Amino acid sequence: MANPLSRRALLGSATALAAGAVVAASPEVASAKVGRRTEAGTRAVRAATFLESLGVCAHVGQGVDDADRSAAAVRYAGFRSVRDSDNASAAYVDQLISIYQQSGARFVLVRSGPDEPWIDAQLNASRGLANAGALLALEGPNEPNNWAVTFGGRQSVWDQDFTPVAQWQAEFYRRAKADPVLRTYPVFHSSEAGGSEPNNVGLQFLTIPAGAGTLMPDGTAYADYANVHNYICRKPSIIDNMAWVNASPDFVDWIDGIYQEYGVTWRAHFPGYTEAADRAALPRVTTENGWPTGDPATGKVTEEQQGRLYLNMYLSQFARGFEHTFLYMLRDAAGGDAGFGFFDVDYNPKRSALYLHNLSTILADSGDRPAGNLAYSIADQPETVHDLLMQKANGRFYLAVWNERASGSDDVLVELGATYRNVRVFDPTVGTSPVQTLRNASAVSLTLSDHPEIIEIF
Repeated sequence: MANPLSRRALLGSATALAAGAVVAASPEVASAKVGRRTEAGTRAVRAATFLESLGVCAHVGQGVDDADRSAAAVRYAGFRSVRDSDNASAAYVDQLISIYQQSGARFVLVRSGPDEPWIDAQLNASRGLANAGALLALEGPNEPNNWAVTFGGRQSVWDQDFTPVAQWQAEFYRRAKADPVLRTYPVFHSSEAGGSEPNNVGLQFLTIPAGAGTLMPDGTAYADYANVHNYICRKPSIIDNMAWVNASPDFVDWIDGIYQEYGVTWRAHFPGYTEAADRAALPRVTTENGWPTGDPATGKVTEEQQGRLYLNMYLSQFARGFEHTFLYMLRDAAGGDAGFGFFDVDYNPKRSALYLHNLSTILADSGDRPAGNLAYSIADQPETVHDLLMQKANGRFYLAVWNERASGSDDVLVELGATYRNVRVFDPTVGTSPVQTLRNASAVSLTLSDHPEIIEIF
């Protein structure tokens, strides 16, 4: 159900939360906290926290992507995490550690159609990454509606029985949390498992609550984070507010997101987190999302459209509570994967890589200084205009303001709430230098169309 253009594998070649969970969603990322306005102003998030959300899917484990060239691409674009798959060898782990050492990006491993022995293999490989500082998280089976999972001598059947999927995920979670090295790392749920389950084994929950009436026992713990493949290309063309709506935890008929996977499941309509507040509070990640470049007549977008849309997607996903967003994929490949890349087949940056490089360069930050407040406002804010306030460790504020117009533009006035000596505006589709500089300013006028601009305030 994830991608209407092709039904391919992830990285394929072609309120009841987790009971006892060690890792919860960052309070900065929970949708109820990001952009929270108080009497003292809007609370910022650390710029470094937003940058940590920037993820991408790669194919090193399948031998499709070269490790060294991938490391250079990851470093250039500014990705902080990489999702890779279908390998657990010592040589492969060494390759990923090398990428981490060259780029700083951490990894999550996953497999399509795992069997029971893969649990140990994946945990062992993840342990090796963790010991090198290169592990981000662990993840359950990829899209079991497309690749059968084997556990206890039984194989799941996509339209009949997901019991082996549920048993595999529960055992994987149990072993991960019992492991002295891995227990502090988050476990991402099996993607598409809840929405596509044909029988009610409770995969629409992180931990099955009491009285849920599922085939697996109450209290069965599956994951710390909900995990969706909310491909934005399910619409045939770009529409107003596309990235913002696609990140919604509530029902929208064209997205395959939190509601369809964890609210009321899309295949069999099993109830999960039916209360909007519970869905909004779910720790969550997207491990696949994207839109390929190519001929618009075939439902694809231009490189320019992809580059601008991807900036909006990363910002909207984060602002609406997704702690990590992995876009599919690092570079173009053959068949159904053609056009999805940030880089072309020769690792040359497409517009999406260039614009993300610019954004991550503008926001580059390290350190853990607590973020403060800024009393800014946007008068008569159009419904397609969104904002995210960040602050660097040096104390400077960075206000991202982006518009999601399919066509046209809006003039907006951002009032800063006080007069600041230095205010600079950056446009990541132009470069990494300011496009506007103001002195002793208390407001900034912007003309916004289909991508973000960043206001630096100090």
